[in-house]
Amino acid sequence: MRKAEIVIIGGGVVGASVAYYLVQSGARDVLILEGEAEQGRGSTGKATGGFRAQFETDINIKMSLYSLDFFRNWEFDCEYEPRGYLFFATNEARFDYLKSNVRKQRSLGVKDVEIVDAKTVGEIVPGMNCGDITGGSFGKHDGFINPLAVMRGFTEGALRGGAKIEFGARVVSIGTENGRVRTVRTEREEIECESVVLCTGAIAKALAATAGVDLPVEPQRRQIVWARTEQPLPLDLPMVIDIGSGFHFRPASHHHSSGRGRAFERPPKGGTQNDHDVLFAYPDPDEPSSANTNFDDAFIEKVYERAKLRAGFLFESEVVREKCRAGLYENTPDHHAILGGCEVSGLYLANGFSGHGVMHSPATGRALSEIILDGKASFLDVNCLALERFAKGEMLHETAFI
Repeated sequence: MRKAEIVIIGGGVVGASVAYYLVQSGARDVLILEGEAEQGRGSTGKATGGFRAQFETDINIKMSLYSLDFFRNWEFDCEYEPRGYLFFATNEARFDYLKSNVRKQRSLGVKDVEIVDAKTVGEIVPGMNCGDITGGSFGKHDGFINPLAVMRGFTEGALRGGAKIEFGARVVSIGTENGRVRTVRTEREEIECESVVLCTGAIAKALAATAGVDLPVEPQRRQIVWARTEQPLPLDLPMVIDIGSGFHFRPASHHHSSGRGRAFERPPKGGTQNDHDVLFAYPDPDEPSSANTNFDDAFIEKVYERAKLRAGFLFESEVVREKCRAGLYENTPDHHAILGGCEVSGLYLANGFSGHGVMHSPATGRALSEIILDGKASFLDVNCLALERFAKGEMLHETAFI
């Protein structure tokens, strides 16, 4: 039986980030096991690449601030583009909620986030129906990143630091003995290890169960419509979100895969945008928990009903069916991540990001590396994200879940 000190299960953006920070802190015997033939086939490759600091809870805001600083100063180009996030409300209660959030965000150090009235909303997005809008909030430094570029950057840095990655290494179980991790078993072999980091996104629950851990993470399909407008999109269109329904739209970007069986093959620069392609979606309340990743054409009609109410340029667009897609959210009961250890010594969790895995990957990787190597995350207190919060009834609350 071969050995590895730290085994990371899952080579998407979260697993790659954990590996990157581990080697930055001096760990050398780090092995990433990726079940697919290439990275980015899971949620990372399906992500839209939004980034925001406009959250309700302190921990999400602080993770965003750390990650934003990282993305802006990283030597690897993750194609960060600060077009902004525009949340809007259609009644006074929701507008008050946005005002309260902005006060908290500013108090925690978020810069250039402001409350805007309906007139300003219409100026930010010309052609949008603002007749029912009470007001909104706009974060200037929110915007877009390339999820696959972020994943490649973390992977490249991890491999330079001595980590290894293996493809087609699908883990089927985590072996324990006397309450501690001992092995991971793939479809081909068993590997002895001292620590295991579970980073398998929406399918993490079943693997955690093999170690006797009840992980409250459920997969849920999220669908995105890709469309092409007849006239150019409004100049510098940000991410635009109805805080009430979750309906949102943004300019579409083309992101490229990392290459079959290779961790850091650099394709032509991704993230390219034209001024006619747009993505729009909303969280369908009728979508059950499942691992279904097939795009359902019936969703197009549902989302266009909402587009018709909001903007003519959206409703009059033409669907690009081959680019519509579906991926999986990994939802926890409170829509916040689970970070840290658990009742099994040596088993660490980085799961349940509920759509925020890419944007919070820098903060996640650093937090996990410090917890593994030092026993706690010192740069940021992430204790509120521990698995045990659910048993204690200490769940967090975030309304702006899209």
